[in-house]
Amino acid sequence: MYRKISILVLLLFTLGGTQAYAAIPNVTTEGKPFPSLAPMIKKVHPAVVNIATFSTQQYRNNPLLNDPFFRHFFNIPEQQQQPQQQPQKRQQSAGSGVIINADEGLVMTNYHVIKGSDEVQVSLADGRSFQAKVLGQDAELDIAILKIKADDLVEVKLADSSELEVGDFVVAIGNPFGLGQTVTTGVVSALGRSGLGIEGYENFIQTDASINPGNSGGALVNLAGELVGINTAIIAPSGGNVGIGFAIPINMAKASMEQIIDHGEVKRGQIGVGIQDINADLRKAFELENGQKGVLVTSVLEDSPAKKAGIKAGDVIIAVDGKTTGSTGQLRSQIGSKAIGDKTKLTILRDGEKLQLKVNIAKPQSAVSAEGKLHDLLDGVQFAKDPEGNGVLVANVAAGSIAAYGGLRPNDVVVAANKRPVKDIASLQKALSLNKKAVLLQVNRRGGSLFIVLR
Repeated sequence: MYRKISILVLLLFTLGGTQAYAAIPNVTTEGKPFPSLAPMIKKVHPAVVNIATFSTQQYRNNPLLNDPFFRHFFNIPEQQQQPQQQPQKRQQSAGSGVIINADEGLVMTNYHVIKGSDEVQVSLADGRSFQAKVLGQDAELDIAILKIKADDLVEVKLADSSELEVGDFVVAIGNPFGLGQTVTTGVVSALGRSGLGIEGYENFIQTDASINPGNSGGALVNLAGELVGINTAIIAPSGGNVGIGFAIPINMAKASMEQIIDHGEVKRGQIGVGIQDINADLRKAFELENGQKGVLVTSVLEDSPAKKAGIKAGDVIIAVDGKTTGSTGQLRSQIGSKAIGDKTKLTILRDGEKLQLKVNIAKPQSAVSAEGKLHDLLDGVQFAKDPEGNGVLVANVAAGSIAAYGGLRPNDVVVAANKRPVKDIASLQKALSLNKKAVLLQVNRRGGSLFIVLR
């Protein structure tokens, strides 16, 4: 009976669909229009673009075709040796981007959208397409800035992403699966997400607005149509959207953009501290209040900005410029979003007392000892004395350095180098001198041991 009723209802809507939908009012009983995102979407729509990238691959013939015995055995004619190279093949991928400066033709997208491409093409909502120039990228944050030469562009206004709160409504706009511009809605599910291993600097906005392949680089806007984030990743254990998407806060992306425009690259600074997340045992050991969030300072480098500002090992950093800090990943992102030469205000806990300290952001120091540089492959790495005496502590690893790409992380403890045990900087330097072209490190990380090779 239920099935028959369903079919009857379906037929009624199919045969008389026009009349049925025409009967639905578009205003309330008071004559007011129903709430709609349409006006805001119409304003933002022209500022969101589709991005196509093209790369060239060279395919070579199998080298066995050059072997006379192989050709004779399989009766391959001589002329099939040539050509040595087959025609080039072009590959295309699709993503999204946002116009953030209409006058200059600047478009912001994800670095992974344009990575490895020979040509980038930007298609506007009005149907026009333009070849784009890549001004620069920030691989650690996953941001790239493009430039197109076009008239009558529309830009989106940038919001202050630090004002976002969990529960705020947001709208994701992009080009999922290459279908064309698509709008999905949701809320801010969480803020300050880090430790996901997606990017080098993580402080993500989490949202349940549907984000799918192709949405990368697209806009996450608030209900006022202001850009709050750049959509970048999803967690998809089943292969599809499950309501857990991540966007880069626009404040972080804007900081990278300004450096790219001014210098063509992003140079991040540091303050010179070793840091560690606070767990229940550390909270108890340092007599912190139950539930207290922050980041524990494990070491302070000599002659560093932190040392000069008065920061000490055992301090707990709880805020940067008044913004709460809850994890090492979040602190790295807060410091990493500032330019070298900037000043920042840290709020710390020391023996139960809150202190405000101003710290300069300085250039990353290279790995050096009293005798000089340790190794070329360790440029951008800062070492400190391990408090427990098990080896040499990695205090900081500069973003974009060879060591960072090789997998070395802050708070790793180097216990061996090039198969030689390491107890201090002197023994580390002696072990590193055994090989100038490569470095084999054995490190302890969170109770486990692993090997890292740098070349």
